[in-house]
Amino acid sequence: MEWKNKNNKLTKTYSFKDFMEAVNFINKVAVIAEEIKHHPTLYLHSYKKVDIQLTTHDQGAVVTEIDFKMAERIDEIIKED
Repeated sequence: MEWKNKNNKLTKTYSFKDFMEAVNFINKVAVIAEEIKHHPTLYLHSYKKVDIQLTTHDQGAVVTEIDFKMAERIDEIIKED
């Protein structure tokens, strides 16, 4: 599934085999978010699904280049595993 640009947010849902795999993914996203100082909105639901929303709040809550960079880095986590 590709990232969707909807309502000034990049969004994507990831599904994992179980709860711990989803939590481990969130922890990896957190490391990247701290590294580039851009923090997504994360929702863990259905015990193994993670919804991610990216927007740049300090630019008026719109999608900017940093959101695309963050999305790319998040997708790299999946490719590494």
